[in-house]
Amino acid sequence: MVATPQTPPVPFDPRVYFATADIPSSLKGGVVVIGNFDGVHLGHRAVLGDALSLAKATSTPAIVLTFEPHPRTFFRPETPVFRITPPHLKSDVLLAMGFDAVVIETFDSQLSNLEAETFIEQHLVNDLAASHVVTGFNFHFGKNRKGNPQMLEAEGKRLGFNVTSVERQVDTAGERVSSSRIRNALEDGNIKRANQLLGRNWRVRGQVQKGAQLGRTLGYPTANIKLHPATTLRHGIYAVRFIRADGSFHDGVASFGKRPTFDNGAPLLEIFIFDFTGDLYDEFISVELIDWIRAEEKFDSLEALISQMDKDSARAKAILAESAV
Repeated sequence: MVATPQTPPVPFDPRVYFATADIPSSLKGGVVVIGNFDGVHLGHRAVLGDALSLAKATSTPAIVLTFEPHPRTFFRPETPVFRITPPHLKSDVLLAMGFDAVVIETFDSQLSNLEAETFIEQHLVNDLAASHVVTGFNFHFGKNRKGNPQMLEAEGKRLGFNVTSVERQVDTAGERVSSSRIRNALEDGNIKRANQLLGRNWRVRGQVQKGAQLGRTLGYPTANIKLHPATTLRHGIYAVRFIRADGSFHDGVASFGKRPTFDNGAPLLEIFIFDFTGDLYDEFISVELIDWIRAEEKFDSLEALISQMDKDSARAKAILAESAV
């Protein structure tokens, strides 16, 4: 079973808007937190948490304003950013935190060339009527990145909204929490480290479609997700939790890679779900990676491959049992 990443698209929650101008009057006048939030990691959560606290204290709506595509991908499309948390998943995480709405503004040439003062007046004042704006300490916006928290605060005094800039967040070792560190951890197969920095389990999503069904011949039928080409997750075997569209969780083991024993083809995430029978075709599924088991390798025979898959499954079950405690 193979999944395509975006065709057809995953349905967005109705609380997700695609322009600040689309926000209804009932959601205006609240706290607006701005950022790319690729990852929604612990550093981001400090910024987002402050916004939620301010909204609760003032009994006003809490709104996230974010951007797609990632600005780095827009400016350098030949080297797209490995998205830790793609738009659909990011919106899900933000709404689950308690935000009333997420606005995904298109980052294009028009927005990138908008003067910072115009961005503030058009998006924050006219469209959202923000009473308070929250950003991270290193947030920049507007043409040539002229806008920053200091400039935003000065404009807030002039235009009638408050501004909070949240300081740099560090982990227990005193290192800055960043999306780059999480990407590096995923590229190394260090899932535990990535999950620690995220403050949650790293998750991917796709729609299941019928594939070559090689796993069935081995006694390991799989549901396969084709991840975005920019994904640089280390090829190997992982202990995972599979989440169906109905919200139910199931333990499993997954392989991400090129299947060198068979075809050495395009990378796939192939998930074998323990103690599961049923038809998953056309269903949108999510998969949480819990821990790394081993690197991908080529086997000389199907018997050797099956023997190793048995060991991988046993190891995954032990990892998942321990993580559930």
